[in-house]
Amino acid sequence: MPDETPRFLRACRCEPVDRTPVWFMRQAGRYLPEYRAIRARHGLLDICARPELAAEVTLQPIERLGVDAAIIFADILLPLVPMGVDLEFAAGEGPVIHNPVRTAADVERLVVRPAEEALRQVLEAIALVRRALDGRGVPLIGFAGAPFTVASYLVEGGSSRHYRRTKELMYGDPAAWAALMEKLAAMTAGYLAAQVRAGAQAVQLFDSWAGALSPRDYREHVLPWVRRIVAALAPLGVPVILFGTGTAGILPLLAEAGADVVGVDWRIGLDDAWERVGPEHAVQGNLDPLVLFAPAEEIERQVRAVLAEAAGRPGHVFNLGHGILPETPVDSVRRVVELVHELTVRHT
Repeated sequence: MPDETPRFLRACRCEPVDRTPVWFMRQAGRYLPEYRAIRARHGLLDICARPELAAEVTLQPIERLGVDAAIIFADILLPLVPMGVDLEFAAGEGPVIHNPVRTAADVERLVVRPAEEALRQVLEAIALVRRALDGRGVPLIGFAGAPFTVASYLVEGGSSRHYRRTKELMYGDPAAWAALMEKLAAMTAGYLAAQVRAGAQAVQLFDSWAGALSPRDYREHVLPWVRRIVAALAPLGVPVILFGTGTAGILPLLAEAGADVVGVDWRIGLDDAWERVGPEHAVQGNLDPLVLFAPAEEIERQVRAVLAEAAGRPGHVFNLGHGILPETPVDSVRRVVELVHELTVRHT
């Protein structure tokens, strides 16, 4: 009998697939008019707090684009709220944390609660999406922010370009930094495991800002906790994707974390990246999101270039090197899905 495992899950395991699977980070978002219609009536945290709305938004790109996986609609900072963090998404500013964590005493006040209790709405949304996708061959990805990336928001009080306060804590009080990493790793491992139990068939760990670190600092101050999260998920048997941007210089260290798939941005060739992470890992990526604003012929040229670098090897999940931008033309996104599927048909 043929293996009916969805091609996305097979590719995550470096198994042969009938065509390369494709999905997009931020595929449920502001570039879709149907999402903007919901967002006009509901704030981001409100959508996340209402499982039926989060499920609807999660499913929108499945209907519209024909992607090979869904990813649950949530935000990487959502788990901070039950930890005692005062989080707001301010219009035009992004996330704002009104009680940032900058001292050992601040770290001590953070509370790690069971995800089933603290993040019940996300888990309910996952269950709703799984029921909606049943029989369609489209798996659901759960996700969380990795400890360094979440810590960078938590310490800075919001977005940052230079991560000065974050690195001040990391360098100036390594014991407090380790305690913060310990709590964030425990929260993240529990949260991702709960998502799997709720129905997620793969999980992605977003270490989006890890590229701000030197290899030495990543190895010493971040890698042990990422490795701990990945190890905690291993008994659940689902693929784990580890993603970051600007990580060309630390890709071998990301591979050491033990994830099944390493996400790659557009700042390095996919073939070079694969050589750095090793053939035992699948790779995900790595089209520049801004290519989606180019003319159709340029989009096709760039998609072909990424696929040429993958060279048909098992274990490639096509994606962008970061998330879809808000003004991206929907037709361009859909065309990339069609191109990847058309150009990679193979017999298994």
